[in-house]
Amino acid sequence: MAAGRLGAPRRRIGPAEPARRSPPWRIVSLVPSLTELLFALGVGERIVGVTRYCTAPADRVERVPKLGGTKNPDCDAIVDLRPDLVVMNAEENRREDFETLAAAGLNVLVTEPKTVDDGVRLITSLGAAVGQGELGARLAAAQAAGVATVRATTSGRRGVPYFCPIWRKPWMAFNADTYAHDVLRVAGGRNIVAERAERYPTVTLEEVTAAAPEVVLLPDEPYRFTARDLPALAPIVAPAACAPLDEPQVEAQANAAMASLRESRRERAGAAVHFVDGKALAWYGLRIADAVETFARLFAAAGETRSK
Repeated sequence: MAAGRLGAPRRRIGPAEPARRSPPWRIVSLVPSLTELLFALGVGERIVGVTRYCTAPADRVERVPKLGGTKNPDCDAIVDLRPDLVVMNAEENRREDFETLAAAGLNVLVTEPKTVDDGVRLITSLGAAVGQGELGARLAAAQAAGVATVRATTSGRRGVPYFCPIWRKPWMAFNADTYAHDVLRVAGGRNIVAERAERYPTVTLEEVTAAAPEVVLLPDEPYRFTARDLPALAPIVAPAACAPLDEPQVEAQANAAMASLRESRRERAGAAVHFVDGKALAWYGLRIADAVETFARLFAAAGETRSK
């Protein structure tokens, strides 16, 4: 588990003796993307608790009890549910919560995919863990086939240099030791902060400008980038795209701002800016192949533009 600041639970949780049924019939998922995958694996009726960030599939997960967030789950409530299996992630969840649940005697499955291939294998292993091995293998094979198609188109191409911040104030991105990096690598992108030592390094826009990215990707999570963030990117993109926008009109003017950016790039080269779905960078499971295909099209278009 990713280390975090250790803190005591609200009250001491004593050892529990959950029934270790195989396959598990009472499942708690603390990982939004894996909650979605569990439903796809046909075990939605066995899920007895999720986090408030577990939002898909919307029509089914809304009926499942919410047990706090990914970083602050209600461990007492989880233990009281007596689940046969708790699904966690080494990055999205905290070590201290894992230790609390494990000390209570719960069966905890910790996942940690850092690459696209890890994510595909996880579909198979999670399917096997919940007694749906055959379905899991079929779903994994479908994702692997989609990824292979993208790899065949991007193999041998020049990697398109990109900057993909995940936070602002300070600006933060991700290095090569992350799932998001590998999604974009497979899709044909070259991460300008790949070699940084920290997995999520702080960067300055001066450093980004010096690295000369051709594409800037602005996801909507964990920080929700919008058109209001374009003016701050003036060192990277063409200046006409970065005129300040009136706050009440920010969302309505997003398309106009992007049109201005495209027009201004005809006058002076600047990085192409794309607002993207953050889940495509962070949710594995059934979104893997679509994610790499979407970003592959984006990078291919950027490469064609530069070659003209």
